[in-house]
Amino acid sequence: MRTEGERESDNVEDQRSFGGRGMAVGGGIGTLIIALLGYFFFGDPRALMNPGNGGGGGSPSAQVAPPPDKATEDKLTRFVRVVLADTEDVWRDQLPRQTGRQYRLPKLVLFSGRVQSACGAASTASGPFYCPGDERVYIDLAFYDELNRRFKAPGDFAEAYVIAHEVGHHVQKILGITDKVDAMRGRMSRDEYNKVSVRLELQADFYAGVWAHHAQRMKNILEPGDIDEALRAASAVGDDSIQKQTQGYIVPDSFTHGTSRQRMAWFKKGFQTGDIRQGDTFNMPDPQ
Repeated sequence: MRTEGERESDNVEDQRSFGGRGMAVGGGIGTLIIALLGYFFFGDPRALMNPGNGGGGGSPSAQVAPPPDKATEDKLTRFVRVVLADTEDVWRDQLPRQTGRQYRLPKLVLFSGRVQSACGAASTASGPFYCPGDERVYIDLAFYDELNRRFKAPGDFAEAYVIAHEVGHHVQKILGITDKVDAMRGRMSRDEYNKVSVRLELQADFYAGVWAHHAQRMKNILEPGDIDEALRAASAVGDDSIQKQTQGYIVPDSFTHGTSRQRMAWFKKGFQTGDIRQGDTFNMPDPQ
């Protein structure tokens, strides 16, 4: 991914100096949103619903990577700022153009170890997440080592995809999709709720693809192999892949993020079309 000389976002809040005890600004948010949006890769949403749990959440086999060294951390911090700036530029242009809605810039919070958001407390093991209660994306940079080492999905564009997915949840918040899903919960069984959760996550993957489409058109950011990196990351974090890795078998009724095939297909569709209207994952069949 081409980042040299690109603008860095000012909307990054560094809470690493607080030792993971920084407080995010914002009000409360419903349990559904915590469960649906409170984790991305392998995190357990209960980590966000139990502020008193010093160890945080994560799947039983999650192993938190050590923090990166200073030089690596500085490089990653700059990279995150550039990617966030790219999402700002794309969505400020495309959201009004395609939907008539104005884009609100989210904050991205860097933390180390543990953090408090409007959605509750979370740890590094929770993975990157978006909290609609304070409209912030949260990430511990140590996660990128997990992406490379544990999920075998290396590459800078795989790392960019992580941020673009979480920003995709912010787009859902602005478009009112998040609130509609929140209102559905009391009328659904657990299995039905899981299916809606999958569709919400697949749409965030689609929006990540839409971002990549327009970022390439606007700034020519892509290098050979970048889209393959993003697709490998999408595949690695499918519910079926993660369940195979963590427990050795698959339970489709428990899926909350979608299969590897679904996640790749929706990201790819977003990248190919760049058209927000093509991403109604709740009513459209999965791309082939």
